[in-house]
Amino acid sequence: MKIISTVPSQTELLFDLGLESQVCGITKFCVHPESWYKSKLRIGGTKNLNLKKIRTLNPDLIIANKEENTKEQIESLMIHYQVYVSDVKTLADNFELIEKIGTLTNRIIESVQLRNKLKKAVTSIYSDQKRKAAYLIWKDPLMVAGGDTFINAMMDLCGFDNIFRSTMRYPEVTIEELQSLSLEYLLLSSEPFPFKQKHVDYFQNIFPKTKVLTVDGEAFSWYGSRIIKKQSYLRGIANIT
Repeated sequence: MKIISTVPSQTELLFDLGLESQVCGITKFCVHPESWYKSKLRIGGTKNLNLKKIRTLNPDLIIANKEENTKEQIESLMIHYQVYVSDVKTLADNFELIEKIGTLTNRIIESVQLRNKLKKAVTSIYSDQKRKAAYLIWKDPLMVAGGDTFINAMMDLCGFDNIFRSTMRYPEVTIEELQSLSLEYLLLSSEPFPFKQKHVDYFQNIFPKTKVLTVDGEAFSWYGSRIIKKQSYLRGIANIT
């Protein structure tokens, strides 16, 4: 079986399911595992797939995602290849993703073991706190994670009440709007915009009564198996005061 992954987090999941020899193509953003990033053929970016390279590989299965990939490109691939398109917004969706990919790739036993491991990790992270928070993913313009995102599910898991949970996707916001919300926490993601300490200092000056901190974007937005690797970090975030 020849498999192409068009999403970084799902590439890592394929690795954790033991599909080293089956995966023949990944994107330029598939940095985990590093050995695959160095050795596997790269078929473009998540939003700009190299269809010519994909056709050359002639895959048996392409694993894509509704949010990460471009609809037109995925639909064009569906004409010629088997394509599985995930849509992961909740932890339940994530468990289903692991089971589905395990079935598609004939790694059922491995997927059940990985799913159970993930459930234990989730249980160890869970916090019942409800701290009012916003999660910034971009700076100019300011953009936050809305309620129909996997980030929102991870915020819930770590005890943050997403003040933008009633909005869709990743809405733009203003400083003035954020100032009116009496936030307890402002979370600055390390990706896709690489927020740094200088940004923490900038926002902390604007929001003196709010705790501003940078968070690992992979830990909060990568579905699949990344949570297992990041559970110690996420427990720390869940228990931060």
